Amino acid sequence: MPITIATWNINSIRPRMHHVAQFFADRAPDILCLQETKVMNDKFPGSDLKKLGYVHQAINGQKSYHGVATLSRIPLVNVEMREFCEKGDARHLEVTVETDAGPLRIHNFYVPAGGDIPDPALNDKFQHKLDFLDEMKAWLTGEETKGASILVGDLNIAPHENDVWNHKQLIKVVSHTPVECDALNAVQAAGPWQDVVRNHVPVEHRLFSWWSYRSPNWDEADKGRRLDHIWATDAIADKVDHIEVYRNARGWEKPSDHAPIIARLDVSAIQS
Repeated sequence: MPITIATWNINSIRPRMHHVAQFFADRAPDILCLQETKVMNDKFPGSDLKKLGYVHQAINGQKSYHGVATLSRIPLVNVEMREFCEKGDARHLEVTVETDAGPLRIHNFYVPAGGDIPDPALNDKFQHKLDFLDEMKAWLTGEETKGASILVGDLNIAPHENDVWNHKQLIKVVSHTPVECDALNAVQAAGPWQDVVRNHVPVEHRLFSWWSYRSPNWDEADKGRRLDHIWATDAIADKVDHIEVYRNARGWEKPSDHAPIIARLDVSAIQS
């Protein structure tokens, strides 16, 4: 059977556990990478997630802010996490699973949002975002990306014109400014990584994964942005044979403002 990997900024795991359960009932991804869990490790609802089948868990938590978790029905043979910008933030996890095609590394990222002012001289949060991306670019290249790796997460940047509802209106808005898009594209090129979502949904088509809470008619207005991404190294990119943005989740009661994205890989996991 193929492996399915999903990425989802859950925007606080504990009040939205029922959404995770609903998503599992509908799609049951083998590996679920969550961002913005907003909970310390000792308060993480691991036992409830194990009941769903996610018995293998990697958690990098932080009180009230940030936090990432990678949940798996497949054994994790290695778990690592990396700190960026010496901030002490919980924004990264790396796990490895064994497949018929060999070991597969999966990076789970939550890139800083960057605040509201797209000027590093006026906004420390924006400078932090650019520094974070620079560290990603310097690290995720060469030997680090030589094998089969997947990178997922809320990267908080919509790099293409059709990754936002209105390119002209948003070009000076954080998440779609040229400096951010250039920085993200540089991270991708350094790998090199392939944007496998756009491999399957060409850039000529609009595609979003985030819709603001400020838009009461989010579905009808469809003023979204594609902030969530799935990338793959050349060694595994051609094994991704299906992509889905699970838009239904954005319409649930008191939802996250992000929808999950699912990738299916044409490889089988080695269970143990």
